[in-house]
Amino acid sequence: MIKTIIFDFGDVFINLDKENASKNIFNILRIEKLSKEMIAVNDLYEQGLISTDEFITFYLENFPNLSKQSLIEAWNSILLDLPEYRLQFLKNLKTTTDYKLILLSNTNELHINWIKENISIYEIFKNCFDAFYLSHEINLRKPNTNIFEFVLNENNLNAAECLFIDDTSEHIISASALGIHTWNLDPKHEDVINLLEVKYDLF
Repeated sequence: MIKTIIFDFGDVFINLDKENASKNIFNILRIEKLSKEMIAVNDLYEQGLISTDEFITFYLENFPNLSKQSLIEAWNSILLDLPEYRLQFLKNLKTTTDYKLILLSNTNELHINWIKENISIYEIFKNCFDAFYLSHEINLRKPNTNIFEFVLNENNLNAAECLFIDDTSEHIISASALGIHTWNLDPKHEDVINLLEVKYDLF
């Protein structure tokens, strides 16, 4: 029986535009794909292992025609909105059930700062969770299994009593390997608000 629900953030609660953001980044950098070094820097930034200043400096030094503002705008263009109806679903889940609610998100300081400034319901949303883990704050990221082990250990959880919801299959595979129940949500055809119907067999 499920006692804890662990949610991803992007494309589960907050809508993302990954395709447009990639185009924006490629356009301002005048490249067709990210280099291995850029991917490594992005991963370090997402884990909070380099600062925002270091992240920005890396790109400005490697792309001399790039401005700080254009980089930040392109980087944040992935973020859209957090629908009120999803917040209402979360609030209902918190008040009408006994499930422990945890958020586990790969994110970074620039993104979360944008969300704090532009998503008016963010603090209300955050307060619905019993634990709230952002990769850049805990220095761990999905799909590495150690981030799931961290959540289980920090909250004294039994993996078999947990359900993890994420839109990325790699993350789902890692969680499943630890015995966590999963829902690989497809944001184009599914919505987290239908959780109890989709996963009715677990509740």
